[in-house]
Amino acid sequence: MMSTYFSNNDRFQPINLFEYEKLAKEHLPQTTLDYYSSGAWDEITLRDNRAAFERVKLRPRILVDVSDRNLTTSILGQPLQLPLLIAPMAFQCLAHPDGEVATALAAASAGVGMVLSTMATKSIEEVATACNQFPDSLRWFQLYIHKDRGLTRALVEKAYKAGYKGLCLTVDAPVLGQREKDRRNEFALPQDLHLANLATISGLDISHEKGESGLFTYFAQQLNPAVTWHDLEWLQSLSPLPLVIKGVLRSDDAVRAVEYGAKAIVVSNHGGRQLDGAIASLDALAEIVAAVDGKVEVLLDGGIRRGTDILKALALGAKAVLIGRPILWGLAVAGQIGVSHIISLLQDELNVGMALSGCAKLQDIDPSLLTLPSLKRENY
Repeated sequence: MMSTYFSNNDRFQPINLFEYEKLAKEHLPQTTLDYYSSGAWDEITLRDNRAAFERVKLRPRILVDVSDRNLTTSILGQPLQLPLLIAPMAFQCLAHPDGEVATALAAASAGVGMVLSTMATKSIEEVATACNQFPDSLRWFQLYIHKDRGLTRALVEKAYKAGYKGLCLTVDAPVLGQREKDRRNEFALPQDLHLANLATISGLDISHEKGESGLFTYFAQQLNPAVTWHDLEWLQSLSPLPLVIKGVLRSDDAVRAVEYGAKAIVVSNHGGRQLDGAIASLDALAEIVAAVDGKVEVLLDGGIRRGTDILKALALGAKAVLIGRPILWGLAVAGQIGVSHIISLLQDELNVGMALSGCAKLQDIDPSLLTLPSLKRENY
């Protein structure tokens, strides 16, 4: 209940993720808010991620015994209390001093997954140590392949040694998308914040660039745009961690990812922050699920704001979803407590949505629950 998270003295108690976003605007500097919320170019894909869920309608079953609902699942053999992971997001200390540590603790205590970004402002070890009390929690490390292969190897080795359970490779960012608000703001980290892992290994950090986003400059200088499928073999040779490929929007790429050893796929357009005009993640989901034919688990991120959005994604074949920006809103408003409340709101909404749709367990959720837009799509 709300009282678990906020005292009676709080002047405004958010009851959904949209209200958290509104409240977060009062807590964040404009430059940080722009960095977190913006998409690439005209933000068409950013808006369409949300609109895709609104286009899909539910067809609930009736007269089903839903008195006892079960939201539990597993991803790559690890149990989750609900089909939810927190997406990798950079620079979380911009929202709250505890940053990624607060997010990881909220995720672990709720029994959901957490993916730590390469660009985190808390280190791999700090996050792992904070979560020692939750040794079975699902925690993955998200990776960009840098031009410096030694640096990439060191990051993988650190994550494996610290007990992370998977390696999530982001593949949709050979270069950084043009986020014009960041460019206008000349976005860079404040002097008291650093790339916690990269700065300690090789001194890398986000610089201040006149007339440009420091993050854009960092990507251009450090990340390797020449990465191909064959590099996945090298990456998998660095550790026994299962490889998750994040940023897939085409069925042929999904099939190839399976052929090159991926154990899971995240259907994602990077929250609309990379190629503007790209297909909404939800619109790409069904064909990718069909293409991999159960060989790997398929997850989805982009646009989820309600528990019924999770229900729709599962009905189209996702095993679980990842959520991004709303976690930052919760973090900005109330730190770990805010993140915990965001997770709780989604859990409660999914629970109610399942009951009203005639689903007592996740396995009851299938495509028959949905009415899809009458839009013919070619294979991607």
